[in-house]
Amino acid sequence: MIAGFCWPQSGLPGTVIEVFCHTDSRHFSSRVVRAGPVEKEVMSRVSIPGVMQKLPESVAAVGCDWQPAFALAVDPAWPSGLYRVDFESSDGSQAQAYFVVRTEARVDATLVLATNTWAAYNHWGGPSFYTGGTTSALRRPLPHGMLHQTRPHDFRIARYHTRDQATQQDFRALGYSHWCAAAGWANWEHLFAHWAEQQGYQLAYATSQDLHSLPDLLARNPAYISVGHDEYWTAPMRDQVENYVEQGGHAAFFSGNTAFWQARLNSTADALTCFKTNFKDDPAYRSGATECPQLSTMWSDPLVGRPENHMTGVSFTRGGYAHMPNAPAGTGGYQIHRPDHWSMQGVVLADDAQLGDQALVVGYECDGCAIETVDGLPDATGEDGSPTNMEIIGTGPARLWETEDAPAALGEDFIGELNWVAKRIGGADTAANRTKFGDGRAVLGTFKRGQGEVFTTGCTDWAYGLHTAPIARVTNNVLTRFVQRT
Repeated sequence: MIAGFCWPQSGLPGTVIEVFCHTDSRHFSSRVVRAGPVEKEVMSRVSIPGVMQKLPESVAAVGCDWQPAFALAVDPAWPSGLYRVDFESSDGSQAQAYFVVRTEARVDATLVLATNTWAAYNHWGGPSFYTGGTTSALRRPLPHGMLHQTRPHDFRIARYHTRDQATQQDFRALGYSHWCAAAGWANWEHLFAHWAEQQGYQLAYATSQDLHSLPDLLARNPAYISVGHDEYWTAPMRDQVENYVEQGGHAAFFSGNTAFWQARLNSTADALTCFKTNFKDDPAYRSGATECPQLSTMWSDPLVGRPENHMTGVSFTRGGYAHMPNAPAGTGGYQIHRPDHWSMQGVVLADDAQLGDQALVVGYECDGCAIETVDGLPDATGEDGSPTNMEIIGTGPARLWETEDAPAALGEDFIGELNWVAKRIGGADTAANRTKFGDGRAVLGTFKRGQGEVFTTGCTDWAYGLHTAPIARVTNNVLTRFVQRT
């Protein structure tokens, strides 16, 4: 048995990163690699004494007060990126940890990893936000499979219910957590980062906590990028991105279920809290109040009053699941409504094909908006907070889960998003409201805000299509425009 984590989770050159390890073996080895298109080992250590560290009962909420196994200083020669620490105990057990190297150099774009969401799904040592927890300590290991997988395309969550028996057996044999497909670097960000670096884009990497704590994180670069499953956002994170776009920055959301829940980081940014549907237990809740802007529940909840649509153009409340149990299968792609849009320049689709269908990019969790048809084309109505100037390029079917639709792993206290949205936004969990909000879709679109511009895919799984020409071309069109390349 072996597990570990790093602290701090990010740093500039010169920062000292401490590496913590817990193992029942007498010795272990460790290596540090930059996780890029070609993994580059930057450090290795062998025969490090193993230590069985203390594990408090409330480790999920308070974290691990461990003694470090060793420390390293970030070398100025190490480029910005995610650095994976691979552990192997003397009995052959393996685990991974990570830290991010930041840069203050001006580059093409800032890629902020969805580390808040990784924390929300972390069940190492105690409950996650999906198994009864409301606080997730960042000073602890991540479940096996969140940082490294051998076959992410085979193990992706949008395919889990259709995996053949051999793939299921392989997944179990590798010892991956059954939650690891829902969050983590291994599922989405690494696919995008590898592709972008191969295309020659220079990226500055950062964490959710950096976006929260460093108010000028985005200022030096022309574009900000969100990838994959980026579900949990704090108010300072939103403030920075929205102000950045207002002042002329460009935001590309190659992600879905984005900023659905408002969460809070503590004063030391090492613990994340979100009460979600149990928001009346949140200390920020005030009975009888009409406004609770810091409440850790849906950003679209009337008590919070700050729909994520304001930032992204779309919301999970108008989207839902695709290619999942009890959700539309669709084609896995977008029906394109505005083929002449600048993002579609040079995109060639076969007859009757949809954008991304061959790669099943419209899968897992999707974000949409309230739509009306004007002159045969879909337009945002704005009733849900989406900007009315948004150009809807494409759509694909999706649907929120009702309580009885959800997998058993979510626990007995799970409330289906469709029921919750109907109640909180529609005013009552009625059949009529469930019908209204159940007609969801993934929405691909763009809009101008202030002096800047936003592009959104409205789906988590865009990165799984980057190996195909149409998705790669759209992504290049967006990045070329946003990073201001000729």
